[in-house]
Amino acid sequence: MLLNQSSYFCPTQIVLGEGCFRQLPSLLAEKQARRVLFVVDPALKKQEFVQEIQKEMDNLGVKFAVHAEVSPDPMDTEVSNALEVSESIGADLVLGVGGGSALDVAKAVAIVATNGGRIHDYTGIRMFATPPLPLIALPTTAGTGSEVSGSCVITDTESGMKMSIRHAELNPARVAILDPLVLASLPVSVACHSALDAFVHAFESYISRNSNPVTDGVNLHAIRLITDNIRPFVANRSNSHAALNMLCGSNMAGMTFGQTGLGNVHCMARFIGARYHLSHGLSNALCLPVVARYNMIASPERYAQVAKAMGCQIEGLSVLEAAELAIDAIEALCIDLGIPRHLAEVGVKEGDIDELADLCAEAGYDRWNPRSTTRNDFVNLFKAAL
Repeated sequence: MLLNQSSYFCPTQIVLGEGCFRQLPSLLAEKQARRVLFVVDPALKKQEFVQEIQKEMDNLGVKFAVHAEVSPDPMDTEVSNALEVSESIGADLVLGVGGGSALDVAKAVAIVATNGGRIHDYTGIRMFATPPLPLIALPTTAGTGSEVSGSCVITDTESGMKMSIRHAELNPARVAILDPLVLASLPVSVACHSALDAFVHAFESYISRNSNPVTDGVNLHAIRLITDNIRPFVANRSNSHAALNMLCGSNMAGMTFGQTGLGNVHCMARFIGARYHLSHGLSNALCLPVVARYNMIASPERYAQVAKAMGCQIEGLSVLEAAELAIDAIEALCIDLGIPRHLAEVGVKEGDIDELADLCAEAGYDRWNPRSTTRNDFVNLFKAAL
């Protein structure tokens, strides 16, 4: 039952289909873009589709500057450097091409370019009011949903902590281009971890205390799309059908989680990733099974619907029996995709658990997570996952 007032909002135009990245020239013309900051993942600079994009901008007479200084955990210094490049050409639009890291840098630059100051000034929810520079985003992973989400995450190099900048209306891209062709060259580990990130977004958003009937419908279909396509996609990134469905599932989850909030999986993964320099997707996948089991008793009816969306047969079962199938399906998914079963396998130390639990307890995710979680609960979750 929805007890609180809620809302749903997606300001992004979505263009999708095989080869649709070639619509970029007409989109730039539509936005009257004359000077473009082109933020691109460094691993993609020599990809044929990136070269084609640059050639088309030349043909249009668009002045552009390429910024490819993007790390897996994008840093405030990278945002500052990209901003200097943007200002040097007087950019009137930002084009982001890459995974969540590249898109988050593009979003952060767009914010600071019109609001001033540093990206640090906008940590939190709705901390800026001036619309950012227009952003066109071409995601090259099916994972973060950054192209439509209201958040971006940037690492503060002084503290080592990740800053989350959230604004549901102003932070998403103006246009998102979902083209399965650009996923074909993804390394298998990146495809796997980013895809599980997308699943966690949809799952945690669906069971969030702040969910509503609109986000429920979007998230359940995202879970279906991701569950049905994640294995064939990871096995063969050139499978355009699976890749497009994964992009759509990731995109749909990206529309919702910034509005519903996320839970303990993301809370724990946030600090594990920062401490041990693990990718966001892998950090989420490592925490997913133990948190899924912990949260189940708070929302068994929703878990039963997750099980159904994941293809489990729940007819004739009690709610709790169906909910258990969701946990089994999640664990099987992680096993099939080769996710380590224990945090210790990626270097997490038992001696760090108390500090990690402190950080989690202070982070405030309990307002969204379906089951109330104390500091001691976080200690036990980390130990169970270790």
